[in-house]
Amino acid sequence: MLITQEIENLLNRGARKAGVDKKLSISFSNMPKLCDFQCNDAFSLAKVFNENPFELASKIVENLDKSEDYIFEVARPAFINIKLTDKKLAEIANSYLIDEMGGVEKRERKEKIILDYGGANVAKALHAGHLRSPITGEGLKRLYTLLGDEVISDVHLGDWGLQMGLTELQLYEDGLLDYYFGTSEIKPTLTLEMLNEAYPKASARKNIDSAFKEKADKWTLKIQKKEQPYYDIYQEIRRVSIEKIKENYQALGATFDLWYGESDAAPYIDKAIKIIKDKGLAKESEGALVVDVAVEGENIPIEKKDPKEVQRYKNPMPPAIIQKYNGAALYATTDIATILMRNETIRDVDRIEYIVDARQKTHFIQVFRVCKMAGISPKNQQLIHIGYGTMNGKDGKPFKTRSGDTVKLSDIIDLLIDKASEKLKANNVKYDKTTALKIGVGAMKFGDLINNVGKDYIFDLDKFLAFEGKTGPYLQYSVVRINSILNKINDEQGQFFVNSEDERNIIRAILKLNSAYEIAYNEKSLSSICGACYDLASAFSTFYNNYKIINEQDKDKRASYIALIKLVKKKLEQALNVLAIEIPEKM
Repeated sequence: MLITQEIENLLNRGARKAGVDKKLSISFSNMPKLCDFQCNDAFSLAKVFNENPFELASKIVENLDKSEDYIFEVARPAFINIKLTDKKLAEIANSYLIDEMGGVEKRERKEKIILDYGGANVAKALHAGHLRSPITGEGLKRLYTLLGDEVISDVHLGDWGLQMGLTELQLYEDGLLDYYFGTSEIKPTLTLEMLNEAYPKASARKNIDSAFKEKADKWTLKIQKKEQPYYDIYQEIRRVSIEKIKENYQALGATFDLWYGESDAAPYIDKAIKIIKDKGLAKESEGALVVDVAVEGENIPIEKKDPKEVQRYKNPMPPAIIQKYNGAALYATTDIATILMRNETIRDVDRIEYIVDARQKTHFIQVFRVCKMAGISPKNQQLIHIGYGTMNGKDGKPFKTRSGDTVKLSDIIDLLIDKASEKLKANNVKYDKTTALKIGVGAMKFGDLINNVGKDYIFDLDKFLAFEGKTGPYLQYSVVRINSILNKINDEQGQFFVNSEDERNIIRAILKLNSAYEIAYNEKSLSSICGACYDLASAFSTFYNNYKIINEQDKDKRASYIALIKLVKKKLEQALNVLAIEIPEKM
């Protein structure tokens, strides 16, 4: 049982004895020298029971069971302050040290979750905009797993849309696909460099050349119908792209159970459309097939002041287009088909969560509503879009190169290695590329995750890579420092007991860190874990600077100190593992 729940149970028993039948809750105190937790409910309950708040709080405390573990006091105007005794803190620390989970409790109800993150597009180079999805997704996957859920991660590649037709058509017009069309005997070796050149070129052309765009639409449809040689070329492009995508994700520490793409959902498209039609949800609009997903209060016409005025609507929610005029599928179609595929091939899924740019909010509202209306997603299944903010440069705009181009993910990884290498050289630390990668990627991940997932943030590598302050390297160094101490001593065993306020602060920080997991779970953002992790590292640093651990002459104290730093190491490693931040051997 979590310590907060134990205290709340005590308080609520006392409240019932005092005639208060409302549930009380506690929070961590922001004045740790005064108390560890506090309950502020007497203020609101006093109005309900028509009593003086201070007197009500006092009555509750007077009716509490006697405890050797907690000290309850009432402070004006009506706070109930709770302090843990040194004996209780030591008991908690020693139990966490031997507990595999370190005091973290699994959730009561285990859920099966499909986590959709990554979202790389085949035939396109991964860039800065692809960073937040795998970083957040990998962290949430590890968090959910730690707390007992069954998690299935799917990269969900974008490999079935217009970009495939655009890329192939451009390669064809550049004379690189002659072999496939029988006009050359030399089979080309398609490379990522070719694709990175072809797609941007084709994407720009489609905006100014309607004939090229129309031809690309037809080319895309041929791929989706698996016509040859279009489909063979597509498979080769997909193979070349995925090799590099896997390499990039591996560098970021992002892993996936499934490497499915939109193409894997393609066989379910016709069935999904039939289900939607049979439900009477689909209608034709300008040759396309659409579903009206507006709910009450949306798409209400605003009265025109002038008959010639363009009709406007309140809270407009456009219909979901599920099939183009030429029969081709769209992103919405493949996403709907993917949900159908997942529910038919993976049974009893409680939640499907998508970690995708917040700007895709409307798209997911449309897709989710269609799936619920058509019964493609069961009523009790949650469909959740976790929208992340943009990663911006120091100018506050989306991160770009000086020339205004999108920064490739591979270039960012190289930059992280270079910057980390500079730091290690400055500290006279012998290192290799792997060490620099761990520090660089760890710095970037923490710099991302400490922000609420839905917020934009500034990508500032110099700030992220600082070895002091609220940064990834500071946390990594805390564990490296503890390992250095433990390597200098024998495997000494002993019990922890409270000697000082510095040690109390460490145990408090561990309690906050344990509670942060549930907060992060509910918020679907890892920022609370990052903040609590830093607080623990900071509390350890103060303790480390104030006490001589190895040279302590009192054997009991020395054993207690060693037990404490082992617990700090255990908790930091657990948290950093959830954040998918690796710990180097040296820094």
